Amino acid sequence: MLYIKNLVVEVKGKQILNNVNLEVPDGEVHLLLGPNGCGKTSLLMTIMGYHFYRVVRGEMMVDGQDIVEASLLERARSGIGLLEQRPPTISGVKLCTLLEYIFKRHPDKKEELREFIRNAGMEAFLDRSINDGLSGGEMKRLELLLLSARSPLLAMLDEPDSGVDIESLDWQSQWIGKLFSQKGSGTRRRTSGLIVSHSRAVVSNVKLDKAHVMLQGTIVCSGSPRRMLEQVMESGFGSCAICRGEKRLYGKE
Repeated sequence: MLYIKNLVVEVKGKQILNNVNLEVPDGEVHLLLGPNGCGKTSLLMTIMGYHFYRVVRGEMMVDGQDIVEASLLERARSGIGLLEQRPPTISGVKLCTLLEYIFKRHPDKKEELREFIRNAGMEAFLDRSINDGLSGGEMKRLELLLLSARSPLLAMLDEPDSGVDIESLDWQSQWIGKLFSQKGSGTRRRTSGLIVSHSRAVVSNVKLDKAHVMLQGTIVCSGSPRRMLEQVMESGFGSCAICRGEKRLYGKE
């Protein structure tokens, strides 16, 4: 579903991603770990197609299609979706208007989305502009609603637990699990995904197939999600830096 080889990316002339290699097979969900500022968000933004992330060289394919030159709009229409860490406010565009548009394109999602809105207590948001006056946790609920509504082929979540209170985190993690249990069209097993998170609550409801650690703009190792998350929680990313390049880093599942 996602294939990246030797990807180098710059922002304003500064190299922020260095020879990134990553594969997420169709129907798999992968966890991306790494310290703040290591390039995790930049990688997701690059895949989504934000224009200020300039691909210097490398390959990037989604669902067998080369997307290096594709616009953000083309990528969204092809089935790539992103839950942003800091989503923008879109003045003048009401949530109800956007949902009506989505319902026309995905009529089969209507009842599920109404259930989401009821369970999330989002009825009061329907006549507001997108993210206008919402708290961090409320924005994440809205982002998850819109991402789920589109039934993406590849769903990317950038720290979906950021700004979410403890009481809401369990509910939100259940909906994230539901997102990645959905089956796509044709022979697709389920929505493929790439999740940036260090929260056990977020990933507890998702069957993760693999985890990757990113340091200084590149992916340095991959392996068992459970083992790697435990190692990071116990020893931090300093242990990753020490073991960088050694195949025995985390062992086998």
